[in-house]
Order: sequence, then structure tokens, then C-alpha cells
Amino acid sequence: MTIAEWCIFGTLLLYLLTIASVKWAAHARFDNAKPRDPSFYQDPIRARALGAHQNGIEAFPFFAVAVLLAEFRLAPQRLIDELAILFLIVRIAYVFTYLGNRPTLRSILWSLGFAINIAIFFLPAIKGYLPV
Repeated sequence: MTIAEWCIFGTLLLYLLTIASVKWAAHARFDNAKPRDPSFYQDPIRARALGAHQNGIEAFPFFAVAVLLAEFRLAPQRLIDELAILFLIVRIAYVFTYLGNRPTLRSILWSLGFAINIAIFFLPAIKGYLPV
């Protein structure tokens, strides 16, 4: 497996851990029989964790498809790997800024992550112009 493919797995784990951590931390108040109970998410940190989790679910498909497309179309693997690592780092920072209630920085990181995805997606189209 490539580093970029491991980053796909890491991105998946990140959005799962984002919500699992608040559920685990509040295990006495979390009712697994009603996992989507809105009253559990009234606490501000839990609400932000839910938002970060949902955004992770939204961001994941484009990242996974972009990486797999770039690899399938034989874009430079080293560049795919580097951008995938950068995406994962940006997503980790995004989760922390979401949990820390830093909306401006969070939006900047989201935009940066989206730009990285666009770059990965279009690597096959520009691979002829990239240095070997």
C-alpha cells in the first residue's frame, strides 16, 4: 500500500475518533440505545465534535476518490503521498480548531484542505508538466 492509501485510512480513523472520543469521555451520560439523541449534543464541546465528525464524513469521499484517481492515472506517487500527508495534517488541525472553537482558523484550514484535494485530483491532468 502507498503512503497516500494509508492517509485515506488515517482520514477515516480521524473522523471516527472525533466523535468516539466525546462519547467515551461522557460514557456515563451517553446512551448507546439512542446514539443520535440531540440532548447529548447540547453541550458545546460535544456539538463541535459532532460538527467536526460530520464534516469529516463530508470531506472523506472526495479525498479518497482524488487519491485513487491520481494513483490510477499514474500521477507522480511521491507528490500524491506528500499531498495526502499534508491533507491529513490539515484535517487534524481542522478538528482541533473545531473543538477549540476557532471558526476563522477552521475555515482557513477547511479551504486549504479543499485546495489540496483539488491539487491531488488534477495531478493526472498536469503530470506532463511536472518535473520527473
